[in-house]
Amino acid sequence: QRHRYEHSDLNDLESILVKTYDTARNRLIVTDGVFSMDGDVAKLQDICDLAERYDAQVLVDDCHATGFLGKTGRGSPELCGCEPSVDIINTTLGKALGGATGGYTAASQPIVDLLRQRSRPYLFSNTLTPSVVGASLETFRILNESNEQVEKLAANVTLFRNKMKDAGFTISGDNASAIAP
Repeated sequence: QRHRYEHSDLNDLESILVKTYDTARNRLIVTDGVFSMDGDVAKLQDICDLAERYDAQVLVDDCHATGFLGKTGRGSPELCGCEPSVDIINTTLGKALGGATGGYTAASQPIVDLLRQRSRPYLFSNTLTPSVVGASLETFRILNESNEQVEKLAANVTLFRNKMKDAGFTISGDNASAIAP
């Protein structure tokens, strides 16, 4: 079964979790970390709290947050302070991590093993080139050693948003987000 909850509506999400509590063996809450059309950040801490309360898992698509958000660029779970509560993170090696192709999924070993055995896109995909892997590893090394690049990006995002507002534009989305519709 699939259920959709209204955008950022935690009451709607909770009603679905209540309704499926006794009828679904496994429940996975899937959310973007940052919503690409609106620039708003998911209420991840609240989502994780609901997941814990109703015995569900959390998957975050963090393609618009990895490398951008959080003190060290680890994305929306780091920004929201709920990294240990997120079960699966799916993200890209592109965008803030250097524009490379490909992506990755981070999860516990049993989940990774299941995905390797059952995920059709994984089974029928091409491997990353050595140059992409090397560039991505170097990007992670840089981010692990210093948060200077993340802080500079955050300062540029703030500057851009402020200058646009000063010029009379209405900018929506979360102030931490580099997406400024």
